[in-house]
Amino acid sequence: MLTKRTLLSLLFGVIFTGVAFADTVKLNPDHPDRYVVVAGDTLWDIAGRFLREPWLWPEIWHINPEIANPHLIYPGDVIALSFREDGTPVLSVERGQATTVKLSPQIRTEDTAQAIPTITPGLIKPFLEQPQVLSKKEYEKAPYVVAGEESRLISGTSNKIYVRGLNEAADSRYSIVHIGEALRQPGKKEVLGYEAIHAGDAVVEAFGDPATLRIVDAKREVLIGDRLVPVDTKPFEAYFMPRAPGRIVNGNIIAVRDAVSRVGRYQVVVIDLGANDGLESGHVLAIFQKGDTIRDVVSGGKQVTLPERRAGELMVFRTFERISYALVMEAAYDIRLSDAVKNP
Repeated sequence: MLTKRTLLSLLFGVIFTGVAFADTVKLNPDHPDRYVVVAGDTLWDIAGRFLREPWLWPEIWHINPEIANPHLIYPGDVIALSFREDGTPVLSVERGQATTVKLSPQIRTEDTAQAIPTITPGLIKPFLEQPQVLSKKEYEKAPYVVAGEESRLISGTSNKIYVRGLNEAADSRYSIVHIGEALRQPGKKEVLGYEAIHAGDAVVEAFGDPATLRIVDAKREVLIGDRLVPVDTKPFEAYFMPRAPGRIVNGNIIAVRDAVSRVGRYQVVVIDLGANDGLESGHVLAIFQKGDTIRDVVSGGKQVTLPERRAGELMVFRTFERISYALVMEAAYDIRLSDAVKNP
């Protein structure tokens, strides 16, 4: 959810730099003048109805101080397009009567649980609820399975496992992850993190060294050496504003899900940029691919590299120190490992 500081920066950006935005924000040729929000909508899809580039939404979003949580949108709300005298487009919300409770002549309140999400929650929810990547530091400090019940090498649901690295002040429920490939920047040896494959969940029965845990839900075989991480109990965050980063960033796609080498729209990738690079949930990046190297048959077969091409856009939805999860929002071509990601 957006902070007060972010909301104020967006508000003042609209007020003081609207003329500059008029040159950068391009409306969708088929945009409506008004749109009634319905259940199942996402902020990205609504932004795309009005704008060619949905991540520029904050630049023309009018924040109404008389509406509680004006950055949230609800089914029944009406999104209206208008223009200032200088031609700058402005989008604003008119609260639908079915989704508001009037508290005073000026202020209304809403049930935030009913607000539409930025993107379809099911696409990213597993990556927010379960660890899919561990940083190098997290991997090195994580408790690990040292043995299975009755010396089993493979354990499953209802089996006991013995774990080293837990202390009595630790949590009581854990996710078990199998460590996959090391994640590195293209052409570099330094490890940024590790792929973490969810193997199941376990609860502590007795602390000690080793501690005794029981597997309550195995998704795959639990092996010696698998790591444990506390279950994240923070509420699922579905609301963040799509926007361009506030600084210049350059990175690469370093991992994709299910060990495939190419992905398309609405698939999750890992990029080698994180919180240390200033990335936040909602930041949108453009995806670029290197041009093919061809032979110039006209000049005698000399090799020529074609210019890079823009292949799509992705949106960051979870950040770590040096890596992030991102969802491919648009894909003109197959998205590949090592594709570059930059400011849109």
